[in-house]
Amino acid sequence: MSEPSRPARTAAVIPAAGRGVRLGPGTPKALRTLGGTPMLVHAVRAMAASRAVTHIVVVAPPDGPDEVRRLLDAHPLADRTDLTVVPGGATRQESVRLGLAALPDGIEVVLVHDAARPLVPVETVDAVIAAVRAGAPAVVPALPVTDTVKQVEPRPQGIPEPVTGTPERALLRAVQTPQGFDLPTLRRAHEAVVEGEGATDDAGLVERLGEPVVLVPGHEEAFKVTRPLDLVLAEAVLARRRATDGYV
Repeated sequence: MSEPSRPARTAAVIPAAGRGVRLGPGTPKALRTLGGTPMLVHAVRAMAASRAVTHIVVVAPPDGPDEVRRLLDAHPLADRTDLTVVPGGATRQESVRLGLAALPDGIEVVLVHDAARPLVPVETVDAVIAAVRAGAPAVVPALPVTDTVKQVEPRPQGIPEPVTGTPERALLRAVQTPQGFDLPTLRRAHEAVVEGEGATDDAGLVERLGEPVVLVPGHEEAFKVTRPLDLVLAEAVLARRRATDGYV
């Protein structure tokens, strides 16, 4: 009898080198607290909640890897999940590239997750991993778009912008993270796509290679904390989880 196939080893890269200017000056966005705990810690815990994830690489601000390491050491993970902290680069793409370079040997599936999405449920993480393991080179969690979206001719801030089109809403999806990839495919995408060519996420880099990208259902609680109002909503979600699910 043939032996059952071994599940592909999975790791997560969390770029957390940005300053988060839309949340105001001061502490980098990923280090802002949510329910008394830094958002980065919540994001790391969200990846570690999946039993498939054996290694997490956090990409810290270029001048802050020691601070981030101390922070994460103060909030230890279960022994089954290893953690590496590396300094990031000047851009998100460069930071992800540095995170990929720090992955241990033997990883076949990699997740790239925004530190600013601290409350993604483990069911979403597992669904992304399962789709990559099933053969998709790139997988993105996404939600249907509920607002009507207008395409415009951009103008400087404060100046009315002419509408040039209205995309069909049924064909649009709002993407989230973690995005999951076959590791060789993602590395090839980062090597092939030049910084600033218009891809705003890692799946966009893979699209530019001509490789297929598929979507799985996202979750409304996997929203990105970008503005002060998002932080208020995240605090409410966290309070509800702590009251009903025993979340810590």
